[in-house]
Amino acid sequence: MRRARADEFRDFAAGRTGHLYRSACLLTAGDTHLAEDLVQETLGRVYAMWGRIARIDNPAGHAQTLLVRTYLGHRRLHPAGERPPEHMPDTPSGRSDDPARRIALLGALAELAPKDRAVVVLRYWEDRSVDETADAMNVSSATVRTRSTRSLAQLRERLGGSLCELTATL
Repeated sequence: MRRARADEFRDFAAGRTGHLYRSACLLTAGDTHLAEDLVQETLGRVYAMWGRIARIDNPAGHAQTLLVRTYLGHRRLHPAGERPPEHMPDTPSGRSDDPARRIALLGALAELAPKDRAVVVLRYWEDRSVDETADAMNVSSATVRTRSTRSLAQLRERLGGSLCELTATL
């Protein structure tokens, strides 16, 4: 029984790690080292509760929620603003993107407050609803809507033009 659960978790982790890592990179505004740490901590938490999580309808969604909560917890414990690294992680094969655009977007994300950045990543990268985002962050739907509006306005101000072409590079 334990071996079967361990195999189930191993398959789950292998299938979700890449997606969790990309989300963590966006949450951390390109800090790949912190993103790796967040993914590792998230997978550790998922493993610790795998017996319960495996029985729910959406273990991947639960892992994403844990990732965001882990990130927000880290920001509360380490509020000092760290600079994102100068070098970005390798892009997935088959994508043609402009590194300057990616760096501009990650730089603009880095200037947002951590909770605002989490709202942007959950709503517009993860494509979650307002209610799902509110649940993941333990805040009200009104807070998510307010932070979304404010964050997008700040991104538009910093980046100018359309955010659609910039987000397509991610």
